[in-house]
Amino acid sequence: MKRFHVVLIKPSKYDEDGYVISWFRGVLVSNSMAMMNALTEQAEHDKVLGPDVEIITHFYDETVRRIPVKRLVREVQSGVDRAVVCMVGVQTNQFTRAVDLGKKFIACGLNVMVGGFHVSGSIQMLPRVPDEIQEGIDAGITMVAGEVENRWSELLKDAYSNSLKPLYNFLNDQPSLEGAVVPFVSKENLSFNGDSRQTSFDAGRGCPFKCSFCTIINVQGNTMRGRTPDDIEALIKRNQAQDMRGFFITDDNFARHPRWEEIVDRIISLKKKKRVTLMIQTDTMSYRIPRFVDKLARAGCRRIFIGMESVNPDNLKACGKPQNRIHEYRTMLQAWRDASVVTHAGYIIGFPGDTYDSIMRDVERLKQELPIEFVVFFMMTPLPGSQDHLDNYLKGVPMAKEMNDYDTTRPCAEHPRMSRDELMRAYRDAWKSFYSREHVETILKRRKDRRQKNVARDMIWFRSAVFVEGLHPFLFGIFRIKGRKRRSPKFPTESIPVYYCRRTWDIASWTIRMLIIFIEVKYLSFKANRGRNNDYMDITITPEAPVDKAVLSK
Repeated sequence: MKRFHVVLIKPSKYDEDGYVISWFRGVLVSNSMAMMNALTEQAEHDKVLGPDVEIITHFYDETVRRIPVKRLVREVQSGVDRAVVCMVGVQTNQFTRAVDLGKKFIACGLNVMVGGFHVSGSIQMLPRVPDEIQEGIDAGITMVAGEVENRWSELLKDAYSNSLKPLYNFLNDQPSLEGAVVPFVSKENLSFNGDSRQTSFDAGRGCPFKCSFCTIINVQGNTMRGRTPDDIEALIKRNQAQDMRGFFITDDNFARHPRWEEIVDRIISLKKKKRVTLMIQTDTMSYRIPRFVDKLARAGCRRIFIGMESVNPDNLKACGKPQNRIHEYRTMLQAWRDASVVTHAGYIIGFPGDTYDSIMRDVERLKQELPIEFVVFFMMTPLPGSQDHLDNYLKGVPMAKEMNDYDTTRPCAEHPRMSRDELMRAYRDAWKSFYSREHVETILKRRKDRRQKNVARDMIWFRSAVFVEGLHPFLFGIFRIKGRKRRSPKFPTESIPVYYCRRTWDIASWTIRMLIIFIEVKYLSFKANRGRNNDYMDITITPEAPVDKAVLSK
């Protein structure tokens, strides 16, 4: 039996010192990795390379696993084996690392493919192939743009026959998701996460809105494509069979799935037999959809991520997001709060009209007027694949050349009213203000229900990411792993004495600061639950006047 190795890698990114960001344990598996794993399993089942060829899948998420390049090369080059290395779901900030890894495998004689939103968005929106992608192609790496559900067999055949093209463009061939292979990851590969009983999947793709900063609409389309309720039920059952209970539905906007209610009804039925918890992403107006909030709460939805983006109407107008109605934010958040769902809101810093003072005033509004537990701040970033990036490109606006910088935590283009330093100060101060000890205590006093412990636990996570590691919470994990030789080729490898002295100090200071964060949040929880706070009330949690249900149904 011949063997063909498919090495699936979700690359990480470099930190400011050039070290790969990796963790002892991560949070959640990438849906792209789950999807490619399932597609490769199906290809083996269907014997797409012939009855005498066994397809073997290797699964590596670099955020939680070291990529053993030399060992993998030895393994896949033994005997008559062949192999292809696939960099999966590569975002713009991961692209530099993906190419660096790809070059290592290319140098060892292996074929390499890179796919994901950076390649797809750049190819879709720009009039020519950008330099960083062309550099990868020139190095021998195959770039793949678009979704590959109905093309994976073709790509595997080309890889097996050593006839891969430099570039594949499937952007105009978006597959239907009805009856398609569904994402799946084995329990073994999920063991590298902090909670190995959680996974992710997409119920649908696309979004009907037209936000200028978004890449989803240009890569996956403005038309919603969704999986069937039968497919989702089968997916959850298969995961429940390996003791999975937590599911992050990665749809950019689950509320706009044409069959969301049927899917949620199936999950409610499954939840009666085995525990199910959900996290979803949705828009600010989804609470108006009849039964949406109630049914998701019944289905086990504990957290939602809402794209609020701003409390400034001029900012929302500037990014093409008129569907966000600021005057309804408190009503919307209270609806989710009443359903015992913890709210996370995306908020963008650095709109063209922003100043340092206006940003800090708006953050105070978030704190004082809205009953929201977590705000996730993003720097306004012209991501390749977005309308903002295309507009800047066509106007000749200078943008960052290093793809690693496009992680939504630093400016990547000039701001018309603020210097880079002032913009960075506003970004950092927004985090400091919202997650100050005083405001965390207020959040915990507002949340006097069964979700308070969850909020306190996640608050440790957020404050640790921001104040200890200096990273965005979405890039955070459990205990940083920093390999001496796992560094960008643009940086020198530190000597053993220097590296280990520095790392010893890092670990010692990390331990102390983490302990301080833990004690602080525990103490704030204690203060929030003191007797005199039992009747705590402020404007954010004061019930509003009843809203006409006929209006909400419109």
